[in-house]
Amino acid sequence: MGDLGVGFRYLMNGQRWALTHGKTFGLGLLPGLITLVVYAAALVALAFGADDLIAWATPFADGWGSPWLGLFRGFLTAVLFALGLMLAVITFTSVTLLVGSPFYDAVSERVDASIDGNVPTSGRSFWYDLWVSTRDSLRILVRAAIWGVLLFALGFIPVVGQTAIPVVGFFVTGFFLTEELASVALARRDVDLRGRLALLRSRRMLAWGFGVPLALAYVIPFVAVFLMPGAVAGATLLSRDLLGEPTAPTGDAVPDAGDAAPAGLAKPSADTPAER
Repeated sequence: MGDLGVGFRYLMNGQRWALTHGKTFGLGLLPGLITLVVYAAALVALAFGADDLIAWATPFADGWGSPWLGLFRGFLTAVLFALGLMLAVITFTSVTLLVGSPFYDAVSERVDASIDGNVPTSGRSFWYDLWVSTRDSLRILVRAAIWGVLLFALGFIPVVGQTAIPVVGFFVTGFFLTEELASVALARRDVDLRGRLALLRSRRMLAWGFGVPLALAYVIPFVAVFLMPGAVAGATLLSRDLLGEPTAPTGDAVPDAGDAAPAGLAKPSADTPAER
């Protein structure tokens, strides 16, 4: 259970890093704002069109009397919107990382440099890295969609579907969010998608401690935009932990001349399982 706290600490330390690097933080808002406008329009369209879509998909219920028809279709409409919101939370990170790829790579590199001066690079061209990132994001989207359909079906179970299933949904979302954010640092270390998933599955509590609070925060409009730069910084710390690299500044750390000195990248205390 200690990994839950460690993951949350990396999330908080990443936000602290972003706030102490004002110029970097400001530039990091632009990709999120662009993506937010697109996603907000899509969710508004879903909200206005969900009733008609559910009515079209359930013609067998047309003859049902009141109040069962309204309750049935109202419940399905709510579940459909919740599913859309879950997919939006998961894919928001992927799309924002693609839109702001050069910037977020720079954030992750500066975090690495501030710890031990070592900045791993893939050695590949920007366009090839963009292609790999897009391909992996689509693969994650397929996995998330499968989970979404499964949770949608389980939502029909009385009581459980309205209580436990939404909680499971946030844990699934949190895991995939962590993978997407950690991919920025891990891809530079030539860790492919399968390797990233294996690392995170070996430390699920760590991934959940980082990703679940972030998923909950992302439900609030505009919050995701402001948390993205710090989320990338925190995920870089988490990635270093997964690979057994130091997560606190060493004597080889490179000060960042462009912004305030990196503060708050404290390594979890020795009584936590952050380093193994």
